[in-house]
Amino acid sequence: MSELKSINRFHFLKLNKRRQQVIAAAPTTPVNPGFPVGKLAAALHPQAQYVKISAIKEWGPDCKTFTLVPDRQRGTTKLAYFQAGSYISVRLQTDTANLVRPYSLSSRPRAALDGYYQITVKRVPNGIASNYLLDHCPVGTPLTISGPLGNFTYLPIRDAQIIIGVAGGSGITPFYSLAQAIADGDENCRLILLYGSRTVHDILFHAEFKQLTQRCDRVQVINVLSDEQRPGYENGFITADLIQKYAPTDEQYSIFMCGPQGLYRFMKQELRKLPLEQKWVRQEVQGEAHDPHDFTDYPTGTASKTVQLTVQINDHRQTITVPTNQTLLQSLERNGIAAPAHCRAGECGWCHSRLVSGRVFAPHQLDHRRAADREFHYLYLCCTYPLSDLTIEVPQPEI
Repeated sequence: MSELKSINRFHFLKLNKRRQQVIAAAPTTPVNPGFPVGKLAAALHPQAQYVKISAIKEWGPDCKTFTLVPDRQRGTTKLAYFQAGSYISVRLQTDTANLVRPYSLSSRPRAALDGYYQITVKRVPNGIASNYLLDHCPVGTPLTISGPLGNFTYLPIRDAQIIIGVAGGSGITPFYSLAQAIADGDENCRLILLYGSRTVHDILFHAEFKQLTQRCDRVQVINVLSDEQRPGYENGFITADLIQKYAPTDEQYSIFMCGPQGLYRFMKQELRKLPLEQKWVRQEVQGEAHDPHDFTDYPTGTASKTVQLTVQINDHRQTITVPTNQTLLQSLERNGIAAPAHCRAGECGWCHSRLVSGRVFAPHQLDHRRAADREFHYLYLCCTYPLSDLTIEVPQPEI
């Protein structure tokens, strides 16, 4: 430590000038994309993938699983490999909006090597994207998607080898992918899954999980029904007591959660009852922000209901009227303006844009910007609300 304190920090400024000289003297020839490392990066992290819907499985009137395969006519011949728990973003162009929505991959990771992905979409009340996919995207529909993204994945260096999964509704999808990866030998962990549904008819992948658990003893599924009682099923809600009933008593475990925001709010209270450090708790992103008045730090006295938003994307400049109770990302999309986005919850930073002028509100619990972003007036479109007329610079979206 004493040696570190003796280092003259100004010495690094001289090194920085030397570095700039070396960069300036270097050739401008682009790196050969044919190098093996370049090919690998392009295969694992494509900016965009072009696919089409090859099959649809209906789980009822409000839920479908879409199978996506490469659209060779548009240039995609292979799909990027992914780790269980990843998601993809889907670009949707409706009659009135230009949308990007994230959907967890429900297929096994090996499916990518076999040439397909699967996403499972459940209808959301007043949800523009989910309703459009369910009602207007038949087999053969072309789609533009991102490469695999997200951090809701198992990492042995960080997570316990035993995972207690807590899922609700369509939050089952990343766990189904993980369960298949465990059964295939692609993940070296054990999954004990508590899955909350209203009735037995609302359970997604019910038969599929039964078949999987019969051939793999490292996956256990406990279905929890809130609205009915049946033999062989737990009744009520997923609570701390229920977790302790199935969790090991002599081994460390991690808790992974995925589901609606109501599930997270309820589990936040329940997990306080467990002798479990926060570092062992993981959850998928909370979902999209909606009414800003739901946040306790929203400034009072914001009387205006609409403001003028000027958007600069490269050389294109446009001014639109937007409501103050929608995020900037929602307002751009609903005015047909394509904006960069992936997680829609303030985590990934893909919608990173610059505030040129005006006042905005970013809820503290969703504001994951770096200190430098705040200092130099950068914001995340997905969790920022306008408070006055404003101007923003937005990057060109990749998908």
